[in-house]
Amino acid sequence: MGNGLLENRTFMDRKPRAPRNRTLTLSSEEYENCKKRLLLIPETPFSLSGIEDRILHGDFFDFIGKLPSEFVDLLIIDPPYNLDKNFHGFQFSRSSGNAYAEYLESWFPKLLRLLKPHASVYLCGDWKCTADLFSVMEKYLKVRNRITWQREKGRGAQHNWKNCCEDIWFGTVSEKFHFDVEAVKMKRKVIAPYRQNGKPKDWEESESGNYRVTYPSNFWDDISIPYWSMPENTDHPTQKPEKLIAKLILASSRPGDMVFDPFLGSGTTAVTAKKLGRRFCGIEQNEEYCCWTIARLDRAEKDTKIQGYEDGVFWERNTYGAQHSRQKRSPEK
Repeated sequence: MGNGLLENRTFMDRKPRAPRNRTLTLSSEEYENCKKRLLLIPETPFSLSGIEDRILHGDFFDFIGKLPSEFVDLLIIDPPYNLDKNFHGFQFSRSSGNAYAEYLESWFPKLLRLLKPHASVYLCGDWKCTADLFSVMEKYLKVRNRITWQREKGRGAQHNWKNCCEDIWFGTVSEKFHFDVEAVKMKRKVIAPYRQNGKPKDWEESESGNYRVTYPSNFWDDISIPYWSMPENTDHPTQKPEKLIAKLILASSRPGDMVFDPFLGSGTTAVTAKKLGRRFCGIEQNEEYCCWTIARLDRAEKDTKIQGYEDGVFWERNTYGAQHSRQKRSPEK
């Protein structure tokens, strides 16, 4: 998202960050070095090896015809929602009537050629556009589920419910697809532990707390939106959390699979795929967002941690740190 034609790059105008603010910033030299590593629109079609683990800078519609057929194992799509939103110079305006559905139809079918026969697709949106998302996915793919995740934040309203949830539609090309439920189980704190014959039933007892590893549902309330003290945070206005994308990648792809994101934004899909041992490719119009992605990929070379994902499970919000701090304070530890 974005047009990549910023007259005044925002890194030039930003004030110095507070000492504890970990939001990504780039110097002009770092920016130029990242910019050199971007792929631009070629005159001839790409080979598969030419786009593996690369960031494509340019318009989606110019790139789509240059990409190879059937190279994508997992497609994650986070398009502009039907909202008024400024993406650092690119203004996306809310549309009325069938205009947003027509917008989806203008590009969604073009992605189908890129998908392998067993590929899975996740399509993100909010309540205002979710009906249109379902319609386009049902028309071209087999709809499997709708995930609703709690954003945690949201503006209050005097005459309406606070909007703090978003949807992700899950679909597949065919009846044959990969889904690894064991890779996306959640570790939850047990509030009212049940015992059978005096022993814990379906939960673990420890000095640091009682926990249960559970199967994931289609409602996710364990996601924290990136904010200033998190190392994954950028100034992108609608950045998705790495933990959110990690669930999609672990459930619907294998190590080494190709994950593709045609609306890459600040690069969360690519960065998370890299951390989890998948190949990746993404398209983004905004040059600055592309450079942020390159910088984040460089960081991922040294730090593969995903906040909220430890020990092969997704921890309920704020529980992992609390448990491990108690373990450190324990005399036995």
